[in-house]
Amino acid sequence: MDIEEFKKNKKTSYLAEEYQRLENEEESIKKMAEKDQSLFALAEEEIKNLSSQKEVILKQMQDIVAVENEEEKFPNEIVMEIRAGVGGEEAAIFAENLSKMYKRFADLKGWQYSIVDESKTTLGGYKEVSIEIKGLDVYKELRFETGVHRIQRIPDTEKSGRVHTSTASVAVLPIRKKTKVEINPADLEIEVSKAGGPGGQNVNKRETAVKIIHKPTGLTVRSTSERSQPANKEKAMSILAAKVQMFKEEEDAKKFASERKEQIGTADRSEKIRTYNILQDRVTDHRVKHSWYNIENIMAGDSLADIVDYLVKTDGKPQTGDSDADSE
Repeated sequence: MDIEEFKKNKKTSYLAEEYQRLENEEESIKKMAEKDQSLFALAEEEIKNLSSQKEVILKQMQDIVAVENEEEKFPNEIVMEIRAGVGGEEAAIFAENLSKMYKRFADLKGWQYSIVDESKTTLGGYKEVSIEIKGLDVYKELRFETGVHRIQRIPDTEKSGRVHTSTASVAVLPIRKKTKVEINPADLEIEVSKAGGPGGQNVNKRETAVKIIHKPTGLTVRSTSERSQPANKEKAMSILAAKVQMFKEEEDAKKFASERKEQIGTADRSEKIRTYNILQDRVTDHRVKHSWYNIENIMAGDSLADIVDYLVKTDGKPQTGDSDADSE
């Protein structure tokens, strides 16, 4: 058994050392028995005991690595970016509605969340907001929220009763401990500024906010949530790595679809995934061609679990018998 990989892993290194010690002891007993045949029976029993201990340790190491691999695939930390799309101020209000929905859902799940950065309109809607969410299975459950969300409703400011259609894009960025992308410092443009909004005098007087631009892709990340510039820079870099990884995955998916000359879901923020129809009290997810009712509870976050659980169960794929009731 080659245990070198287990030795390199901080979570299994101590077990690997114990496994190595047992192996050495086993080898020593075998050599002793070869020299003195009278000890053969005793050695055989001892070797059997050592072998049993090794099996237990090996299983422990394999279990630890399996859990680690699962966490790497579905990390327990994400950054959710919500941006207002088509629809002006109404789209910004919708983006703010979505942020409240996800924050309430996080509360119900017992997850922790904080605002990394936000940009509001004069009426209180969101031009864009980045929310860091941490908790068990957070990426596994929210990964299907990425894409364009659309709402159809009569705005409070609409006097003629006309239905408006507005959109907001959502991107769910998994924050992984082991990033697959390498970012060249020469490709970065870093700006610092004073963090606006809440946070106290310390935040507003000192240049703690950090904005990082990745020049090859044009991706931008801004972090204002931490009270020091180095902490904001570290957070911004981890988010940038996640954004660059998602950018590459989206590009690969589009290239794959183009090469096969067929349409497939690319799971990027330009793909319309869901419609919230207020007048019909219905939420329709176009990927699984399934609808849910009681939209008030869903948008309040209390019944969002019905949609999230369905998407996780179906892996975001349509099921036999479902039909897209809102295909516009």
